[in-house]
Amino acid sequence: MRTPLFDRRDFLKSAGASFIAALAPAVARSVEADALFATAYQNRGGGFGVAILTEQGKILHSLDLPDRGHDITFDPVSRHSVVFARQPGTFAVVFDHAGEREPVTIPSVAGRHFFGHGVFSPDGNLLYTTENDFDNAAGMVGVYDATDAFRRIGEFSTHGVGPHEVLLCPDDKTLAIANGGIETHPDFGAAKLNIPTMKPSLVFVDRLTGDLLEKHELDPALHKLSIRHMDFDGGGTLWFGCQHEGPASEHPALVGRARTGEQFELIDIPQKALLGLRNYVGSVAANASAGTVAVSSPQGNSLAVLDAASGALVAVRDLTEVCGLAPDGGGFLASTGTGEILLPDGAAAKDREHVWDNHMLRILL
Repeated sequence: MRTPLFDRRDFLKSAGASFIAALAPAVARSVEADALFATAYQNRGGGFGVAILTEQGKILHSLDLPDRGHDITFDPVSRHSVVFARQPGTFAVVFDHAGEREPVTIPSVAGRHFFGHGVFSPDGNLLYTTENDFDNAAGMVGVYDATDAFRRIGEFSTHGVGPHEVLLCPDDKTLAIANGGIETHPDFGAAKLNIPTMKPSLVFVDRLTGDLLEKHELDPALHKLSIRHMDFDGGGTLWFGCQHEGPASEHPALVGRARTGEQFELIDIPQKALLGLRNYVGSVAANASAGTVAVSSPQGNSLAVLDAASGALVAVRDLTEVCGLAPDGGGFLASTGTGEILLPDGAAAKDREHVWDNHMLRILL
């Protein structure tokens, strides 16, 4: 008998009344879990979309997208979510979870494309997105007014190249931005144009002024270690995952953590688990209540769980094309590019019509 990787809650609670009220009646009646999740997908016919799921992997609502989606952010004030096109995407779509309001498409402006991630301000009035000023090889944060049909009202520098994930810090005033360091340009497709000279960084920026507050860079010997995805644990520590652009024979640490005002660090994990990630972390998720952090690698077909306090390895599981992660109860939900959702008790739900994209977001209040 296989030992489950994740703990399962003892019972399921009803969803919050305010959230249920926002769902269509038929959808509301079907909700049995105490958490809902959002993820982008590709269907077996080749189309793309975004779906709202229960923790058992049941689709409650879905929305077609014009192309492949990447990550999703949620605003608990307006109860809107935004799904971002995969890099170098030129659209983001604002949607509600019941499909009762018409979605709003946010186009990228001339000279910019999206990098697949964004985050709302605490009051829900502003949306911040990571973008590429590709003619100048400069990372930018686009600022959009959510109270005015998501009109673009400004931008500021990410103080680096190739920004990817952006998060709101616990102080509600600062943005954490992962500058992957990789220069790209739509004229050259997916080509990485500056691998020999790339300089990844993790920066903290004032979200109102755009001022750089802190910038952390890796040792020059690790300049090909692209910082990409992040999450905050329950203690306010920022965990980040990297993708190595150097030779496959090199095996640098791929997971690190940082706190504002302190030097960031890479975490040593056992060699077997590190090799299983195959130089690629595709998603990072923290479970505040459990005190753990999970990282996934679709390249290595591997999922690893770390203790947030010590950084020690808690568990590893092999799972084909695993990438999407979200906290659930005492563990994590994980989604795969083969259409599986791994449940916290180790069981798996298989969807024969959809394959799940890179990220998963817990959205229930």
